[in-house]
Amino acid sequence: MASGVKPRVKVPGSASAGEVIIIKTLISHQMESGQRKDGDGNTIPRSIINRFTCEFNGESVLDVKMEPAISTNPYFEFEAKVPETGEFKFTWYDDDGDVYEDTKAVTVG
Repeated sequence: MASGVKPRVKVPGSASAGEVIIIKTLISHQMESGQRKDGDGNTIPRSIINRFTCEFNGESVLDVKMEPAISTNPYFEFEAKVPETGEFKFTWYDDDGDVYEDTKAVTVG
């Protein structure tokens, strides 16, 4: 497991039915490309978040595949339409098999 990995998500707590909201996500992660060498000349193994998904009430909103050129601490900002009260589920997949999740509820009023 990569150390110090911390997902952060910002989602409005409420919205009107059919409103488009802005979602912001950031995950703290070193994102090692696998192309650099350490002080002894050994290749540092690749360790990146290779996929990010977002679902709303079980329906896919966003599915992103990331490659080694992605920056450290990847940040995503995107829009999503909120048709009803529900929950957003955010999932980050690490090369080492670890999965990081966060959820945020939105109330439609």
